[in-house]
Amino acid sequence: MRKSARIAALAAAGLLAVTSLTACANDAATTASSDSGSKGDGKGEKVKIMVGGLDKVIYLPAMLTQRLGYFDAEGLDVELLSEPAGVQAETALVSGQVQGAVGFYDHTLDLQTKGKIVESVVQFSHAPGEVEIVSKKRVKDITSPKDFKGKKLGITGLGSSTDFLTKYLAVKNGVKVSDFSPVAVGAGPTFISALQQGSIDAGMTTDPTVANVIAKDLGQVLVDMRTPQGSQDALGGPYPSSSLYMQTDWVNSHKETVQKLANAFVKTLQWMSTHTANEIADKMPADYSQGNKTLYASAINSTLPMFTKDGVMPKDGPETVEKVLKAFNPNIKNATIDLSKTYTTEFVEKAAG
Repeated sequence: MRKSARIAALAAAGLLAVTSLTACANDAATTASSDSGSKGDGKGEKVKIMVGGLDKVIYLPAMLTQRLGYFDAEGLDVELLSEPAGVQAETALVSGQVQGAVGFYDHTLDLQTKGKIVESVVQFSHAPGEVEIVSKKRVKDITSPKDFKGKKLGITGLGSSTDFLTKYLAVKNGVKVSDFSPVAVGAGPTFISALQQGSIDAGMTTDPTVANVIAKDLGQVLVDMRTPQGSQDALGGPYPSSSLYMQTDWVNSHKETVQKLANAFVKTLQWMSTHTANEIADKMPADYSQGNKTLYASAINSTLPMFTKDGVMPKDGPETVEKVLKAFNPNIKNATIDLSKTYTTEFVEKAAG
């Protein structure tokens, strides 16, 4: 009980520190059973998964799998928790608070340099799903990442994937990481507020924040990485991002459970590939649309191209991620990364079969 209380307290603290949208998202996670009948009856095998922002479209498969009842069908009682940034989901995983994390694959490489062996077991995407947005007040000053020098650039959190990608775009375009100021502003209303107040000149975020910024005419898209082509243009190849990743030791000692999780998530990815954005939006918690379901469905539609249909790691994806991280991260630049230890296709291949 003490451990459960501590986990709940940590999750609640993270939510209070961010936005009302994220708070609503976590509420939806805990009430999904009464809304859709998709949550287990408590008799299934318990698994806790921390998500780097349940309301973010890039991590949509986590909640959608629960809403579709696929966890329950596999005999799993999955508790979805939410943190505002992927790096906080990573922290929850390596500290043993949760058994899995839904966040960016690039954390597995970063953690390996720190002696933590973590692997992606289901790869949700082959593009980042991220967008660099420039404040309408600064569109004349920032016309490409070459103009990042001296600017305040919004990210979800220090050490997050938005931090990684922002640094890469800067370095790739001749700007040193010391030449601009990263500002942790989260996502959703806090990101939007930072744009409005001038706390940031530009920033990297995802849908539905992107859709809301555009709808409010607060910013313009500078770099769009929501599609495989966008990833190719900005990063030079496929960039596997959102995924279910877990500590390898836990995976090896709980293969039956991991297989059930892979089965559920692959079914969701397949379902997504055959349904429209409106149909997907209909399955999600009502709070996620913030009263504008049309805009929310549009946000989903813009991000759908990033998702895989089978959960398999895209060819050459790990190499692209390593190249990106080595461009600015001294820990990884000077380290030998064993990419084969950062992901496995064992479970998704069985799920597809």
